[in-house]
Amino acid sequence: MSERTPDQAFARYVKLALVAFAVCFIYFVVADIRMPMTPQARVYHKVTQISPQLNGPIIKVLVSNNQDVKKGQVLFEIDDTPYNIALEKAQIKLANVAQENAQIDAQVDAMKARIAAATAILVERKSEYQRLNTLIESNVVSQQDVDKANAQLQSAEADLSALKAELNLQIVARGERGERNLKYREARNALNRAELNLAYTRIKAPHEGIMANMQVTKGTYAKQSVPLASVVDNKLDLVADFREKSLTSVEKGVRAKVVFDAIPGKVFAAQVEDFEAGVSDGQLSANGKLAAVEKSNRWVRDAQRQRVHISLDESEAPLNRLTSGARATVQIVPNNPIENFVANVQIRFISLLHYVY
Repeated sequence: MSERTPDQAFARYVKLALVAFAVCFIYFVVADIRMPMTPQARVYHKVTQISPQLNGPIIKVLVSNNQDVKKGQVLFEIDDTPYNIALEKAQIKLANVAQENAQIDAQVDAMKARIAAATAILVERKSEYQRLNTLIESNVVSQQDVDKANAQLQSAEADLSALKAELNLQIVARGERGERNLKYREARNALNRAELNLAYTRIKAPHEGIMANMQVTKGTYAKQSVPLASVVDNKLDLVADFREKSLTSVEKGVRAKVVFDAIPGKVFAAQVEDFEAGVSDGQLSANGKLAAVEKSNRWVRDAQRQRVHISLDESEAPLNRLTSGARATVQIVPNNPIENFVANVQIRFISLLHYVY
C-alpha cells in the first residue's frame, strides 16, 4: 500500500473534521429538543422584609446577622412606654362606658317606676272624673268640680306622656345591652387596638429562616413600614431558563437531574414542578406611550427563554449550604432508555467539570 501524500492526508483530516462537526451539530440539535439542558439555573430563597408596624426607639436587639431564627421568635423590642399608657387609657374608657351604661340603666328603671306611679294617678283621675260627671246630672256636684277633675285628668295624661318620652330618650341613649352596645363596641375596639399596638412593640420572625442585612442597633428609631432587616427562608426555589423550543415535549412531573456549582461531583434527582406564566419582555404597561418596536439587525434572533420551576426529590445537608443566587445546571431526563442514558452521562460529565471551573 502506497503512503498518502501530505495533500491526501490533509484532505482526509478535513473530511474527518467535517464529519465530526456534522455529527456534533446533529447531536446538539437533537439533544436540545429531546433531552434539553441549561446552565442558566439559579437558586432563590424567599426573602421577607422585617418592617415595624409602629414608630419608636428600639431598646432591645435579640438577634444577630446570619443567625437562625424560628417562626414567632422575638427579634427586636420597641419602647412600649407610650403604648402602655395608651392601653391604660383605653381600659379606663371602657370602664367609663360600662359605668355610664349602668347609670342609664338605673335611670331607665327609675323612669319606669315613675311611669307606673303616673299611670296609677291617671287611672285615679279618670275614675274621679267619670264619677263626678255622672253626679252632675243630679246636681250633687257643681260644674266647677267636674271641670277641675277634667283638668287634673288631662294633666295626669300629659305627665304620663312626658315620662314615656323621657324614657324613650333614655332607651335610645342607652342603645343595645351587652357587647352589642355601640359605645361599648367603640371602647372595646379602642382597647383591642391599644393591645395590638403594644404587641407590635415586640417584632417577631414571620417564618423560620436566617437573619440578613441587619442594620439595627439599640437606640435605632424604628419607623412604621420602613424595613429594619430581612429573613431569608430556608426552603430553596430552583428556577431554570430553557429555550422555548426545548420545552415542546416537557410537561409537569418530567424527571430532571441537577448539579450545583457549589457542590461539584454530586447529581441531584428532581422533577419539573411548574412553568412561569411569562417573562418581563412580554409585559405591556398602560403608560400612555406608543408601542416600542423591537429592533434587530440579525437574521436569526436570540432564542426566547422560558422559566421553569424545578423541585428537588431529596433534601440533604449539602443543600443547606446553597445561598440565594447559587448557580446550577439542569438536565431534563426523557423516558426513552437510550436518551435517558445519554442525558445521565451528559449531566454526570458536567458535574465533574465543576471541579475544574
